[in-house]
Amino acid sequence: MFRSLFCRQNQTECMDSESLKESPTNSPQCDEKRPACAKCVNHSIECDFLSADANSLSPSAPQPVSSNTRFRFKPSKYQSSKHSSPAASQTSLDAPRAESSVPEPQPQQETLSFEDLRLFHHFVTETYRTLSDEATDPNRVWQSQIPQWGFTTPSIFHLILAMAALHQGHLNPDLRNQYVMQADAHFTFGIRSVSAILACLNAENCQLIYMSAVLICFVYFAHGPRPGEYLVFSETGKAEWLVLMRGVRSILMSHHNRIFTGVLEIQDDPSVQDVSPSLRDELRQHEARMNDVRVWIEAQIGEQAGIYTSALENLAEMYEASYRMCSAGKGGIGVMSHSIGWIYRRPEEFVCLLEGRDPFALIILAYWCVLLKLMGSSWMMVGWDRHVIGGIQSCLSTEYHQWIEWPVSVICG
Repeated sequence: MFRSLFCRQNQTECMDSESLKESPTNSPQCDEKRPACAKCVNHSIECDFLSADANSLSPSAPQPVSSNTRFRFKPSKYQSSKHSSPAASQTSLDAPRAESSVPEPQPQQETLSFEDLRLFHHFVTETYRTLSDEATDPNRVWQSQIPQWGFTTPSIFHLILAMAALHQGHLNPDLRNQYVMQADAHFTFGIRSVSAILACLNAENCQLIYMSAVLICFVYFAHGPRPGEYLVFSETGKAEWLVLMRGVRSILMSHHNRIFTGVLEIQDDPSVQDVSPSLRDELRQHEARMNDVRVWIEAQIGEQAGIYTSALENLAEMYEASYRMCSAGKGGIGVMSHSIGWIYRRPEEFVCLLEGRDPFALIILAYWCVLLKLMGSSWMMVGWDRHVIGGIQSCLSTEYHQWIEWPVSVICG
């Protein structure tokens, strides 16, 4: 999935000559004990004398990830001797088991680089703030719970690193290409891990799989618009983001009540009240224009206009909810549940009309792009409103352009 958007970048790590000289594994005091020499154990680093199996899993040669993956951390010099080796450290993470003269097969492992730790630190200190409203998140889902789940769920771990890398790329435009390469590599691992456990979706892991799917959608947004892909329709076939949305909907439909419990229970925001007077007139203008579109469509196709009328009525409701959020100073990411929720709630018949670039459906979608503009203060959503409405303009014949003049002026004017 998304091979055309995210492609894995093979990265080769190397040490310079000075650091190589300082490496304890090259010191004349190395006792060459197996599986790790005493110097390496004392310095909490991986030894050159580790087994070939461990070396074969270097970051420069990514391997398929299973749902039983464990992350392999270097042992601490403060551990007791019985836990000093990587094998012993791994055993301590697993459930107790009976002694056996034949070692059980170990789950595949992944190594973590210093750059991975930098990205993880950035996520838990900076990026998480951009993904939720801390005032209405008493469980600190994005700051604490999601990172904790990442330790046992590789898909979540790699996807939060991908998000952190793309956030760094946004904050440091000169280094964006470098961070995008890191994000692409982590996204590849994340997608692979989700695919491995998706077939095992159940009440126990549905929250983890759901949040993995949400992160995939976020990474898609954060990566930025690309030619020919307009979220719900495409110039080349199936829209990639729409495929994601269908996957999220499938997960929710099967385990909705279980997903939104515990730390993911939806919290009400008492600060969100009515639309402020300063935004009320703006909202009324949008509603009047959408009503004009509704009347025109009904005049064009009569009784068959029901599916379009329903879409416009629900869109007006999402406008109202979004403007209430903006009135409380919670635009940007706060509008996402209403904006994306409109697409999520569309019946498959209407979605197929969008995919087929039906002119009436695209005109309604142009008004939806105004909600994307309200999300523009979120770094993930920069440019998406102009990109999607530009795609709509290019797909509509000129006879329909007058019916999207209003959203075009709001977004591009």
